[in-house]
Amino acid sequence: MDISLFQKPQINLARSTTFRMALVSVCALLAIFQSSLNDGFHSLFIALAACAGALGTELLFNIKDRFYTIKDGSAVTSALVLTLLLPGGLNPLYAFLGMIFAMAVLKHSFGGLGSNWVNPAAGAALFIKSAWPLAFERGIRGGSLTRLAASVEGGLRDTLGSPLGILTINGWQEQPPARVLGGFLNDTVFAFSGARLPQGYLSLFSPQGAGLIADRGLLFLLLGTILLAASQSFRFWLPLVFLFIYSLLVWIFGALPFGGPPAGGDILFGLLSGGIPALAFILITDPATGPKSAPGYLVFVVFVAVLAFLFRYPAMDPYGGVPAVLAGNAVVPLIRRIENKICYDRRGRS
Repeated sequence: MDISLFQKPQINLARSTTFRMALVSVCALLAIFQSSLNDGFHSLFIALAACAGALGTELLFNIKDRFYTIKDGSAVTSALVLTLLLPGGLNPLYAFLGMIFAMAVLKHSFGGLGSNWVNPAAGAALFIKSAWPLAFERGIRGGSLTRLAASVEGGLRDTLGSPLGILTINGWQEQPPARVLGGFLNDTVFAFSGARLPQGYLSLFSPQGAGLIADRGLLFLLLGTILLAASQSFRFWLPLVFLFIYSLLVWIFGALPFGGPPAGGDILFGLLSGGIPALAFILITDPATGPKSAPGYLVFVVFVAVLAFLFRYPAMDPYGGVPAVLAGNAVVPLIRRIENKICYDRRGRS
C-alpha cells in the first residue's frame, strides 16, 4: 500500500462531506442568530461579509472546474465558523478580508479541501487578530473575559479562585434577565433539594457585552453541538476526550492564577467561555486538518487540550483556544509521518 504524506486524507465517517458541512453551518448559524439578537443583527452582517469573501474567492479558484467545490459547502461553512471566532462588534470588512486570505492562502495554495494543513477559519481568525490588532481588541474590550484578564494582571485575586468572584469584585453585575431567572429557579426547582444556583452562571449563556460571537450565542451553540454529536459526522469521542482533559486541568490548576487553591478550579466557567464548545465540537473534529488514525487523533486532541488550558489560564489569554488548535494543526504532519511508519506499511501491510 503506497501512502503519501501529501495525499488528501481518506477519512471514513458515517456522513458525507456535504452533509457534515451543512450540519456545522446550521450549528454556527444558530449561535450567530442568538448573538445578532443582542447587537442589532451586526453579527449577521459579519457572517454575510465572511460568506461573500469566501464564495467570491472560491469562485475565482474554481472557474475551470465549473465551480465544483462550491457544491460541498466548505466555503460557506468556513465563513460561518470564522464568524463564531470574531468579536461581535468587529467591522464586517475584516471578516471579508479574512476569508479571502483563508480561501486563497490557507486552502487553495495547498491544493484545496483536504490538502490544507490548517483549519481555514481558525487561521483567518488569527490573521485578522494579527493584521488588525486594534480593531480586534476594540471588539472584545469591556467584555467579561477581557475584564477578568485585566483584573488579574492588576493584582486582583479571590481566595476561592473564582473568576466570577473577581469579576464581581471589579464591578461586574449579572444581567437582569439572568438574575430574574436564577432567582426563579432557586425559589422553585432548587428549593426542594436545598441547593442554590450560584450567581453569574446563567449570564454566560446569553452575555450582553462585548466578546466572541461564539460566547454571545452560547445557548444556541450548545443546542447545535447536540445536533452535531447525534449526526455521526465525526468521531464522537474526540470532543469528549478534549473536554475531559481540559476540565481536569482546569479543576486541578485553574484556580491558581486567580489566587485560589489547587483542585479548586471553576470547571463550569472554563467550559462555557472563550469559545470552548466551538473548539471542541467544530475545530478539533475537522477531518481535513487532523491525523488519520485513532491513536494519532488521541495525541492531537490531548495536545490541543493542554495548550488550550495553558494559553487561557497561565498565559491569561481569554481566547487562547484558537491558537491552541493552530498549534495542533502544525504538528499534524509529524503525527501523520509517525502514523505512516507505525500504522501503515508501504509494502502492503496495514
